[in-house]
Amino acid sequence: MTVRAGLKGLASAFLLTAAAAVTVTFTLTMTPAPAAAAEAKGEWARPTGTSRIKIAPCGDALCGTLVWLKDPRNDDKNPDEAKRSRPLLGSQTVIGMKPTGKDGQWKGKVYNAEDGETYTGFIQMDGNDKLKLEGCVMGGLLCKGETWTRVK
Repeated sequence: MTVRAGLKGLASAFLLTAAAAVTVTFTLTMTPAPAAAAEAKGEWARPTGTSRIKIAPCGDALCGTLVWLKDPRNDDKNPDEAKRSRPLLGSQTVIGMKPTGKDGQWKGKVYNAEDGETYTGFIQMDGNDKLKLEGCVMGGLLCKGETWTRVK
């Protein structure tokens, strides 16, 4: 092997390595970034159309307040007798939701005015315009919920 042939082989190897580096760099810069978790803050409507809740920051958590009711009424099922005469409109029903570490999910408490009970609650985003709100018992083994739609 001559020096000239060795340099030619070295140059070819260098060009192949450079081409591979350019390909990897191009692939990495053209790969879309992972989508950001959907945002739970905003106004949401129940699938029944009977109420709307506004989810907003409260300290280091998220909370939800009833901002619209089709048929306004008092909190007559509240276990605290002193609160049974208060209007539900303006009351907090989603309480202290904090991120669980799972993408688009929060955990806290949910007050159900239909039975006056407070449950362990979860919010799970389904895209940007759907939010599943669940109330659970028995440490999260039994859950019931519904999917709410973002109000535009």
